[in-house]
Amino acid sequence: MPMPPLYDPEAVAPMWQELAAVGVEPLATPAQVDEALGASSGTVLVVVNSICGCAAGHARPGVMLALQNEVIPDRSVTVFAGVDREAVDRAREHMAAYPPSSPSVGLFRDGKQVFMLQRSDLQQMDEQQVAAALKTAFEENCQRPGPSVDPETFKRIQPYRGCGSQIPVVGRSS
Repeated sequence: MPMPPLYDPEAVAPMWQELAAVGVEPLATPAQVDEALGASSGTVLVVVNSICGCAAGHARPGVMLALQNEVIPDRSVTVFAGVDREAVDRAREHMAAYPPSSPSVGLFRDGKQVFMLQRSDLQQMDEQQVAAALKTAFEENCQRPGPSVDPETFKRIQPYRGCGSQIPVVGRSS
């Protein structure tokens, strides 16, 4: 039986919809994570999304900006901590060289992790720094031409800037 979400999926929807707007695919099951990170998967960006304020202010907008680079991963996916719990656990198994971290962003090439930004990194970075770090990793490891969406579409996307700490845990009153 799947673990129930800790956070209301509707309340966190703005925090994953903006990633979807730039081509990041949400994964909800361990099988989807395993398929995405298989040995012949090419390059895959994995975003462990979070309600944390640093994710809202730095990680997601930085990922969105990085995906507008001239070179991007073959595929970009996300799992949401506290929502897609089994999928997050499986993604973390694939990132076993690093302690569990929400948010975090990893880059894989043919099933092997080649880059990681952990929460401790993201807390010290603004979105431009996150994007710069990811762009460097993309240029070193990826070949797919970017951007992930056309520039006019990207200009219309407004990243969610609110802090998710006000989102109540499911089943608890505030």
